[in-house]
Amino acid sequence: MSTEAKVLTKDIQKQSWLEKIKPYGEIIAAGLSGVLILAGWLFEKNDLGVDSIIAYLLAFIIGGFAKAKEGIEATYENKELNVEMLMIFAAIGSAIIGYWTEGAILIFIFAVSGALETYTMNKSHKEISSLMDLQPEEALLLIDQHEERVPISQLKVGDLILIKPGERVPADGKITKGQTNIDEAAITGESIPVTKGIEAEVFAGTVNMTGAITVEITKESSETLFQKIIQLVQSAQSEKSPSQLFIEKFEGTYVKVVLFVVVAMFFLPHFLLGWDWHESFYRAMILLVVASPCALVASIMPATLSAISNGAKHGILVKGGVHLENLSNVGAIAFDKTGTLTKGKPEVTQVIVIPELNQEEFVWKAASIESQSNHPLAQAIVQYAKTTLKNDLVQPDRLEDLPGWGIKANITNEQWRIGKAAFVGIEKVSQFADGKANELASQGNTLVFVERNAEIIGMIALKDVVRKETSSAISHLKNQGIQTIMLTGDSENTAQAIAAESHVDQYFAECLPETKVKHLKELKKKYKTVAMVGDGINDAPALAIANVGIAMGEGTDVALETADIVLMKNDLPRISEAIKLSNRMNRIIKQNIVFSISVIAILICSNFFQSIDLPFGVIGHEGSTILVILNSLRLLK
Repeated sequence: MSTEAKVLTKDIQKQSWLEKIKPYGEIIAAGLSGVLILAGWLFEKNDLGVDSIIAYLLAFIIGGFAKAKEGIEATYENKELNVEMLMIFAAIGSAIIGYWTEGAILIFIFAVSGALETYTMNKSHKEISSLMDLQPEEALLLIDQHEERVPISQLKVGDLILIKPGERVPADGKITKGQTNIDEAAITGESIPVTKGIEAEVFAGTVNMTGAITVEITKESSETLFQKIIQLVQSAQSEKSPSQLFIEKFEGTYVKVVLFVVVAMFFLPHFLLGWDWHESFYRAMILLVVASPCALVASIMPATLSAISNGAKHGILVKGGVHLENLSNVGAIAFDKTGTLTKGKPEVTQVIVIPELNQEEFVWKAASIESQSNHPLAQAIVQYAKTTLKNDLVQPDRLEDLPGWGIKANITNEQWRIGKAAFVGIEKVSQFADGKANELASQGNTLVFVERNAEIIGMIALKDVVRKETSSAISHLKNQGIQTIMLTGDSENTAQAIAAESHVDQYFAECLPETKVKHLKELKKKYKTVAMVGDGINDAPALAIANVGIAMGEGTDVALETADIVLMKNDLPRISEAIKLSNRMNRIIKQNIVFSISVIAILICSNFFQSIDLPFGVIGHEGSTILVILNSLRLLK
């Protein structure tokens, strides 16, 4: 190996070693600072004064470098003093009056609290890092039946890729060949693998468990659900809550007031209370330490980041602390119907045929005819037939599609007509099955009538059925004292039926997008803070106008981008969990603020009465900061 190559290899190894220890830099510095403080104390005990001071100086520099740099840079950029600068002044002041040990301990504990705060941030960033690690870098592209391994960035919509058992899905797509079980825990948080076959959707970052599948790419690598999760979590961590913004604004003013009072304390007690100069300066240094709002500043951000991280781990993506904070104040939640409270696709709920006709034969022939149509109701009938019948569907002899009305066909030498009531005759419909049509329609069903050789022989009822979890999700919200409202563009009958099944408190039918916005504004006047849950393009305006917009993860891109919170799995009970998380976060933040202010007040009063020394002031103040951060870390679980 050449000399240049050896040097390059050493540089790479050195860089790799530095990269590995970089995340632990602050805690290592704090540890070294602690060791040096112990060494300085031992030197001092053995009358090695110079060695003791050198050890303490090194402890100052190593332990305080990160926070001092942060404080000086922030002061220069914002033209505003901050907590870090107070700590620097307090440590230097302690050293000036000969309290090297106390000053070094102050730096050490401040470094430990800073390392803990960094740990909290790293823990929240870990959700992104772990997700990024799940993204495969290459895919097995199929070109004319040949396999070629290519970077995922080269994949295009329409490409076919082969995913073998045990491999991660490299991009969003749909299965065109094969059947398998997919572990979607990375995306939805669901621990049980999902069985998927032809036409089923698969998502980047999930794991193919059992069978080899061929997948057609449906989204560019930069637009996958996986990438959206990463972008949402990143944006959430950079956005600050109102409480955090207030504390940061308050910090600058507070620091100026503290410095003014400290300077006054250098002189006033000497002239007014008869303290000597040393005592005045000593008490001013203690005041500088104990009045610093470190714990108060650390009360919010670690808690917010921990809560957002916890939510992301459970499939609740919050775009910022402000939205999670607002969620606990929600008095009412408005729900879109289609795709939110319901599955979003019509399903056959009932089949009624004349007594002399075999129902299986009826369904088989009706589905064979409907298989030639792309209408959602026709596809629902075909799907019902495939799941209930053993026989394969057949091709009709002749077929004519009449858009808006129905379909005419000849099958087994019979003339069939399938469609709406007006297509087969309103009068015939009213007489069929003793008027059963009216009863089914009142329950929110859409009715498809079947006529054979000019006689109505059957009726198929279809409905966008309510999700299994909807009722329990609404019940949980009601137990939390939240009003539930359904907004839908459907007719009054359908809306009434779905509202009854869903157990919502109130509903509004026949809503256009602008009507939903109008209702949201009225709800905000009544309940102050209102959330909106939706998944479609028509829900985007309402999601934007609500105090908190919640989008279903399988919804449209517009809904996902407009919403403040995204449920990665279309799991309504997660809303109740998100509210509980918000309440818990706000409760912990309040605990932190009350505790930190109480500690500062007690320490300041103790100092004025000369009943506390610098070591106890340092331990009391910095200890409270560490306790506040540890309290916030509880939100990670």
